[in-house]
Amino acid sequence: MAIVGPTAAGKSAIALELAAELGAEIVSVDSMQVYRDMDIGTAKPSAAERARIAHHLIDVVDPDETFTAADTQELGRAAVAAASGVVIIVGGTGLAMRAIVDPLEFPGRDARVRAELETLELAALRDRLLTIDAAAGQVVDLANPRRVVRALEIYAVTGLNPSQRAATPAARAVRGYQPYLPFRAVGIDPGDGLEARVVARFDAMLDSGLLDEVSDLASRLGRTASQAVGYRELLPVVAGERTIEEGRRDAIAATMAVAAKQRTYFRKDPRVYWLEWDDDPGVRLDRARRELQI
Repeated sequence: MAIVGPTAAGKSAIALELAAELGAEIVSVDSMQVYRDMDIGTAKPSAAERARIAHHLIDVVDPDETFTAADTQELGRAAVAAASGVVIIVGGTGLAMRAIVDPLEFPGRDARVRAELETLELAALRDRLLTIDAAAGQVVDLANPRRVVRALEIYAVTGLNPSQRAATPAARAVRGYQPYLPFRAVGIDPGDGLEARVVARFDAMLDSGLLDEVSDLASRLGRTASQAVGYRELLPVVAGERTIEEGRRDAIAATMAVAAKQRTYFRKDPRVYWLEWDDDPGVRLDRARRELQI
């Protein structure tokens, strides 16, 4: 089963309660909880919670390392396969969730090819991609350099252009939301009340020492980890380039922007049943039990 939705909606609390009732294990689909030592700013489960319930995909790599969706797929599916009972997938990173439950395919990478491509301007990249696939714009965002580079890298590695990849049975299954692993999913979303929850949570993180955590990690954050919401906005603060008030404001705004993207992503998935919100956590838990058929 899966519990998804925007950040700060209360997904983890429900997952912990249900896991305790069912003797279940939790697989996190939070793209930043995989990094060791990034504890406060990612709202990582506490040591006590992890001792009580088995968690997976948490503290997998150091902050200067790269962790991809393909890595999520490999480790997440392995955790599901090894579990002796119920597994609850919980988090707000839609691609990570789908990497585990859907037949997404992640072609290999070629560092040499990517390095060469990243030296080119977007116009040149776009021309190169359209030369090998005139219809590439139907499946690749040609205004996004990262997407165009990846499409060209995949072509170099596999020989398949974007249109050919989009026509594979796996790609059609992904577009049709046909799962690789059958599951039931509920969505948690407080609606207009989300911003207040985001503000309260971020202030609690600051009170718990988030600024010190960012300062301690500043020299160790790699390309991906340094872009984590909260860390990215506080790095200029610890460098003396911004005030804490500015960092706080920017982090809250960035969190709400992420939440908007999460809502859009998950609302497209017809397999997610969205629970009617209630301010009472007990009511929310009961509704999740009912919809997950527990």
